[in-house]
Amino acid sequence: MRSRILTAAFACFAMTLGTVAPANAQIRQTKEQILFYTSDWTGPRFPDGRPKIADDLLVRALDVSIEDVWDYLREHGYQNQFQGDWQALHPDKPFAGRALTAQFMPTRPDMQAPVAAEGKTEGRVSGTNSWVIDELQMGDTMVVDGYGKIIEGTIIGSNLGSGIAAHTHSGFIFYAGIRDAEENREIANLNGFYSGYDPSAWAQMQLTGINVPVRIGRATVLPGDLVLAKRDGVIFIPAILAEDAISHAEFTNLQDSYNFELNSQGANGGEFEGGWNAAKYAGFAKWIDAHPDKLKMSREEFDKLLQAAEAPRPGRGAGRGGRGGNTQ
Repeated sequence: MRSRILTAAFACFAMTLGTVAPANAQIRQTKEQILFYTSDWTGPRFPDGRPKIADDLLVRALDVSIEDVWDYLREHGYQNQFQGDWQALHPDKPFAGRALTAQFMPTRPDMQAPVAAEGKTEGRVSGTNSWVIDELQMGDTMVVDGYGKIIEGTIIGSNLGSGIAAHTHSGFIFYAGIRDAEENREIANLNGFYSGYDPSAWAQMQLTGINVPVRIGRATVLPGDLVLAKRDGVIFIPAILAEDAISHAEFTNLQDSYNFELNSQGANGGEFEGGWNAAKYAGFAKWIDAHPDKLKMSREEFDKLLQAAEAPRPGRGAGRGGRGGNTQ
């Protein structure tokens, strides 16, 4: 009997030790850790260390296609940045933002206790899904790896949805579920892509990291990535490539617009893709001269991209410069 009492007392003491918060925060990734994963970024950063891409890119990104960005990223070695097959609050309303990431896992008591203790030490309130929302800045997109859980994997309901809207005026990407979809659709300044809807409450999940690298389906996402969500899927653009990727996608979009116009006039003959050669590029430049309002980049940037597109590329056919010969 005495040994049982001693065993129980020791267990209580060990549990108490387990609830003492660690000296350094573990859930929120430190600035040094973020710098480790984003060391190539030389631009401005948020106080938490995330790369802070320019506000205008969040607007410009909305007018480019996922394919054009995807082509650019693939050419630069980034082959795991897209995920399709989503449900969305407003599928016809694209949105873009800077990724603030979070990772959730199935609940395990010996992991849950120190997380709760850390939250108490930091003065955090409510569930750990609220902790992530509290970190969001205007223009962020909350990107959550909820391991695809939908039933009892509902990261937010409408109250937390209104919190995301107030903090970001952007939205969320949840590789997990949501509830209160009907009410969330009525919230101003909120859009979101998610794995599925379920009326169940969030349960048996625990937060394991904020601003950590996460996996969203087949994509790898780092804090600070440019998130572009459109009807057909979501692409996560590394911050170090964001400006160049958007500029190249805009350039390809301009090429398409010019080529579509020629096709409509029957000026391309059977070369519906366009047969981009010196004469075609010269005509393209004159078309831009006549339609300067179509440029969202500077004319200097356009001319630089035009020059690069005209340059011969070893091993490539005479396709569109912006797509490296892809003739679809």
